[in-house]
This record gives sequence, C-alpha cells and structure tokens, in this order.
Amino acid sequence: MARKPLISGNWKMHHNHFEAIQTVQKLSYQLTGADYDAVDVSIHPPFTDLRSVQTVLDADEIPIALGAQHCHWEDKGAFTGEVSPLMLAKLDVAYVIAGHSERRDLFGETDEMVNRKVKAILAAGMTPIMCVGEHLDEREAGVTEERVSSQLRAGLAGVSPEQVGAMVIAYEPIWAIGTGRTATPDDAQTVCATLRKVVGEAVGAEAAEGVRIQYGGSVKPTNTAELMAQDDVDGALVGGASLDPDNFSRIVQYRLGG
Repeated sequence: MARKPLISGNWKMHHNHFEAIQTVQKLSYQLTGADYDAVDVSIHPPFTDLRSVQTVLDADEIPIALGAQHCHWEDKGAFTGEVSPLMLAKLDVAYVIAGHSERRDLFGETDEMVNRKVKAILAAGMTPIMCVGEHLDEREAGVTEERVSSQLRAGLAGVSPEQVGAMVIAYEPIWAIGTGRTATPDDAQTVCATLRKVVGEAVGAEAAEGVRIQYGGSVKPTNTAELMAQDDVDGALVGGASLDPDNFSRIVQYRLGG
C-alpha cells in the first residue's frame, strides 16, 4: 500500500497574520501541481493567523491543508485561553498536532491528555498528528524505543483501527528540536519501524500499513531526501525551516533534490 507523504510546517509562535499571509502566498508561488500530486502539504500557524490563512488558501485555491498546533479536548466550556476542536473544524482545519514535545515539556501535557485530544480531534472530523519522542538522557540510556512505544500505546487507547489507520504519528526526538541535531536516517527508520510495529500490535496490520509516520527534529532541505528514503518515514514535521518559503518549498520538493 502506497502512503502519500505528508510534509507539515509547524510555525510555532512565529508570524503575525500579515506575515502569515505573505508566507503562504510566497510558498504557493514556488510549488507546482506536480508537487501537490506527489506530496500532501499542511501548514500550522498560530491561532491568531488561522482565519487569515484559511481565507488566502480558499480564495486562491491553494491545495495546502490548514493545520492547528493544539486544541483542548472539550467542545466548549470555562477553559480560558483554550481553543475547541469544533472551533477549528469550522475554519476548515484539516490536521491538529497533539502531544508536541513543547506542549508536553512546557505545559505539562500527559499521555492521558494527549489521548483525550486525539479522540476529540477525530470526533470533530479532523486528523490528529500525534507526536512522540524521547529526551537526550533517555536516548543515551538506550530506552528510546521503550519510551516512544509507551507514549504511542497510551495516545491510541480507545481509538478504533480505522481511525488509527487514517491518522498521522510524528516521531520527534526532543533532543533534536531546535538544536540543529538530527537523528540519522537509520535511527529515524528504526524508531518509525518500531512505531508501525506497535500500531500493528495494538490495533492490527491494516492500520499499521495505512498510518503515516512523520519524522520531526531539525528537518532541513539538505537532509529531507535521505530521511524520506527510509521505508517507514512517510513525511516530515518541520519546525524552523518551514518559516521560510524558500526552505520549506525545497523540503516539499525533496524528490527533485530540493
């Protein structure tokens, strides 16, 4: 079964809505129909940019999927500062990141919270990009596969095989994010293959074959092609490099040599 790659740009807390509009427009000028045929693309701006970016994507008929970086698991309520999955769905958001390492580390998100968000995102008709990853001390202790497998099993608890097969899992080694360090292609393949194996054990072979697994962690135009050549790497969750349309377009066009 061929899995179409998904390249996602996580803008984190960067770009006001004016800058976001310019970035999307510049990116669209550099991508072609052949690029969209080969690769699915999503961008994940801050909440304040979503409506502006959605308007540009719709008005200019740009085939880039709109994504969000986070959401709450409740549809509504007294949760000051949070955003409901139903609010995102009304903006035609297609993908929502759940359990990003920065949310886990800086804001105390637990595996249980990530699981609740995954279910809420699915219930709202959107696709979760569920992140897992290990710290440097865990990597050095040789427990990477144990750690990400535990996160994955907890995050998928109670999710149906059909839902799992249609979602996205992102392996983002925490020690690589923002450091310029990247897992070797062989390391990325080893962990992504482990994640696919865990999915198979948890919900079945069909879901394991269908689920797309991204690699995230200092992805750049210079290393994308080698990472994407791995059998179990089906895409990239790109941080800083996605802020620049030139760099991000080269990442999307990795098959052309960037």
